[in-house]
Amino acid sequence: MSPSLALLLQDTLAGITPLTPQCHAEGLRRLDQLTKPPGSLGRLEQIGAQCYAITEGKLPVPMRKGAYLFAADHGVSVEGVSAYPSAVTAQMVHNFLTGGAAVNVLARLHDVTLTIVDVGVDAEFPDHPQLWRLKVRRGSRNLRREPALCASELEQALRIGIHAADDAARRNLTVLAAGEMGIGNTTAASAITAALTGMRPAAVTGSGTGIAPATRSLKQRVIEEALARHLPDGDGEPLAPLEILRCLGGLEIAAMCGFFLGAARWRRIIVVDGFIATTAAALAVALAPAAREYMIAGHRSEEPGHTHLLNHLGLAPLLELEMRLGEGTGALAAMPLVEAAVHLLAQMATFESAGVSTAAS
Repeated sequence: MSPSLALLLQDTLAGITPLTPQCHAEGLRRLDQLTKPPGSLGRLEQIGAQCYAITEGKLPVPMRKGAYLFAADHGVSVEGVSAYPSAVTAQMVHNFLTGGAAVNVLARLHDVTLTIVDVGVDAEFPDHPQLWRLKVRRGSRNLRREPALCASELEQALRIGIHAADDAARRNLTVLAAGEMGIGNTTAASAITAALTGMRPAAVTGSGTGIAPATRSLKQRVIEEALARHLPDGDGEPLAPLEILRCLGGLEIAAMCGFFLGAARWRRIIVVDGFIATTAAALAVALAPAAREYMIAGHRSEEPGHTHLLNHLGLAPLLELEMRLGEGTGALAAMPLVEAAVHLLAQMATFESAGVSTAAS
């Protein structure tokens, strides 16, 4: 690890503190005072208490929602692991900028500020008010043959993600999500998931963009070879999280990892999207375990590796919609539930204020 990366992480990680149990308990006590039977709002009460603790009792009503969509290409796509060519990454970025993608529709519907970050797309884009052109390089290297990133590229991508979280704080955005776009990134995510959880590649590798069974078998083989190349033998020390990210990840995954760390440092409510985003979240938690307390799983992806990552993190998804799109769409679909939980806790009357009798003991 370079001195500059060590300093960056030291400053960021030092600011990520566990939630205060007393504050969480205070949120639960308030919930029990509201005009409803105890626990009758189910998961919404758990979310409300978590958000109460994250914000230290300063519930953000109305909520200001933001999503940062990180885009990058992957060198491993040359192995034929995706149903779509690499050119689709750039084409979809154009689609995001013209407002035609699913994430745009959900962002407009739920009033979410959307920012697109080119961290490594193999194309150039014109200026656009929603676009940050922060390209580290034009795609990662082929993780089957060599490490996906070098140390300086990893540092730049992490720094971009942390900068995005700083930007969200400056805009006073209070609930955040990270989305991604990158052809080939489910291969990188499956490899990282196998490295983090110890699961076999076959258990964590899905159909991604809708590949045929033969392509899925190829994808598993590519991941197996990548793990054999980059991970130590059984008797060696496990690879550190940043080395897993450097060898097997992608620029957008690294940027999302930095974003989650930065968002936790700023005590923001983090709604985690699907498989790729949860891969970055798991790496962030490996670096800063307390970051997990700021995270809410938006949904469970159809990708099999996502279930293993959610179990690894101990996160229960809010939605089960059989989605596997990415882009942050699952997180944005779940944001209204988080918003509902916070508004209920902040705005419902108490038994005392409403003059309603409490239940008999």
